[in-house]
Amino acid sequence: MSDRVTYYEAMGGHETFVKLVHEFYRGVAQDEPLRALYPEADLGPAEVRLRMFLEQYWGGPTTYSEQRGHPRLRMRHVPYAVTPDQRDRWLLHMMNAVDTLGLPEQLDELLRDYLTRAAYSLVNAPAVDPAG
Repeated sequence: MSDRVTYYEAMGGHETFVKLVHEFYRGVAQDEPLRALYPEADLGPAEVRLRMFLEQYWGGPTTYSEQRGHPRLRMRHVPYAVTPDQRDRWLLHMMNAVDTLGLPEQLDELLRDYLTRAAYSLVNAPAVDPAG
């Protein structure tokens, strides 16, 4: 990327991140085990927070920090038991959402890599043994 164009702009700006996050939450809404990580009945506020976070991370508006302070991604997720299964479910829906964007290959790979690393970093609970 040149100094004049941010990844946010190269990816398509606000509309791209709106689409990404909306498509992601469409999947979350239908995934009962993953949905359990979202205490709010309405996923709308979570959708806005994630969109603002991703926009800021990729060089867009700093609205997230202005409204919520430093992202502190891991700290904000400590109250939730994020298991490897939930990570995998999160990644499934997020990668399906990325599929809808039609980004150039280099940007697509960069976005997928970041999302994967972020998801793995947030696991804070062991896998649940279904046998008990």
